[in-house]
Amino acid sequence: MKALIQRVKEASVTIDGELYSKIGHGILIFLGVEKSDTEENSEKLSQKISSLRIFEDENEKMNLSIRDVNGEILVVSQFTLCGDCKKGTRPSFDNAAPPEKAAELYEDFVTKLRGMNFVVKTGKFRAMMDVSLINDGPVTFMVEK
Repeated sequence: MKALIQRVKEASVTIDGELYSKIGHGILIFLGVEKSDTEENSEKLSQKISSLRIFEDENEKMNLSIRDVNGEILVVSQFTLCGDCKKGTRPSFDNAAPPEKAAELYEDFVTKLRGMNFVVKTGKFRAMMDVSLINDGPVTFMVEK
């Protein structure tokens, strides 16, 4: 699993011109699921992200987690994170999980975060989405499990 995490002041997903979901201060997670991923990857990634200290404390040091700042989470499926651009000029998506498996692990990941008592909003799996955000920092990390 690959997660591109952005610390945000706010973020939202719009589908067909309609607001689908929105969060305030927190993190936007673009989640890519690969063929080899399992529920164990989902567990490890959700644990890692929930404790990742990427928010500033009173001394302006990245010392606080999403829980420490009572932040919200927006999770958006992003199979293009699984794209391989090493050869040629067209990405290969051979490593991306088939849609059924990706949807199952995406939902598992979201469920695990919700089980940790976070406010978690989502995009819509396999939908064309307009994602808007105000990046806080900017602060962006790639996390893989």
